[in-house]
Amino acid sequence: MDILVVNCGSSTVKYQLFCIEGEEDYQVLAKGIVERIGAPGSRLEHNGNGQTFTREREVPNHRVAIQWVIEVLTQEETRVLESIDQIEAVGHRVVHGGERLTGSVLVNDEALEIIKECVDLSPLHNPANILGIEACRELMPGIPQVAVFDTAFHGTIPEYAYIYAIPYEYYEKYRIRRYGFHGTSHQYVSERAAKMLGKDLRDLKLITCHMGSGVSFAAIKGGKSIDTSMGFTPLEGLVMGTRSGDLDPAIPLFLMRKENLSVDEIDEILNKKSGVLGVSGISGDTRDIEDAAPFNHRAQLTLDLIAYRAKKYIGSYYAILGGLDGLVFTAGIGENSSGIRKSVCQGLEHLGILIDDERNKARRREAIISSDQSQVTVMLIPTNEELMIARDTWRLAKERGEHDAALHRGSEEKYR
Repeated sequence: MDILVVNCGSSTVKYQLFCIEGEEDYQVLAKGIVERIGAPGSRLEHNGNGQTFTREREVPNHRVAIQWVIEVLTQEETRVLESIDQIEAVGHRVVHGGERLTGSVLVNDEALEIIKECVDLSPLHNPANILGIEACRELMPGIPQVAVFDTAFHGTIPEYAYIYAIPYEYYEKYRIRRYGFHGTSHQYVSERAAKMLGKDLRDLKLITCHMGSGVSFAAIKGGKSIDTSMGFTPLEGLVMGTRSGDLDPAIPLFLMRKENLSVDEIDEILNKKSGVLGVSGISGDTRDIEDAAPFNHRAQLTLDLIAYRAKKYIGSYYAILGGLDGLVFTAGIGENSSGIRKSVCQGLEHLGILIDDERNKARRREAIISSDQSQVTVMLIPTNEELMIARDTWRLAKERGEHDAALHRGSEEKYR
């Protein structure tokens, strides 16, 4: 089954084309990105059929971007498909499904309306995700469209873990609660961890550390998320590239009064001027911070802060899990920075976490990086959210096809 995976941002469309025959039987036929949608200098970077190229053209909206992707996949000189009709399903990354969509779904009018209702919960991401779904429904009518949600994996978090200690009426009126994000990544690496350990996921206690520009940790027990660091929004939790993470909720109010800041201005500070960038004053990219740390106090302070906050979350999740079988690092920092991985694990020996310096040199590949004496297996697992989306899309499209075939057989028998 040929499946197109689409991830629409506010000004980008990332895509991958998969051929999937089973859970572990798949091939990536092509992938790429359309950037600067609605701005000058729109361009497409594409990799497929052994070709890698960049092209430029005016792309005013997401529909035009997706139409361009289809052209590249099917036109003669770059063809990986004979025609658009070979695409049997489209999988969409959608950030927020709220409380009503806690699993991947085939998109119908009702599901699309629920996704639209979640725009208030994800104003930066859901509108672009919706544009992608609507464009694909228009360009590929009749093709199953599947929505896979960043929040869905965390739908198993218990009520006492997702409720905030504010007047309960605000949960009832506005659904203010912990939702968590990066769920597709946490689910993927937890499943891979079980395979690396040769154990049933249902028997494992794991902490998964998604460390990129955005950072979130999850406590996973028996294959289900029981807590995660991001909350009502992706702002809560650990120190991130430009996001503050956890802070005293009175601080924004204090700054608004002292600096005469508006709601939008304080939102800008906490989401785009804080975190690694805010503390270091250098960059929101930890690679720059690691380079500067030997001779810059604030750079070293930033690295110390990242590691300290990470240890606190690992310790708290160890407590609620009641032990730990595996600690997993993933995403840009987690997959590439041996220094940050080591500093996070140092001092956790009392929890049975011991890093092997030689093994910890691994980058961008699955590896066990703990020592033989470690009671907890520490793993490096590159995330693959697109594959998770493709698998869910394959499964739901296959189920729909089998259901339609059964209805057709029943109809034929009725009129014999």
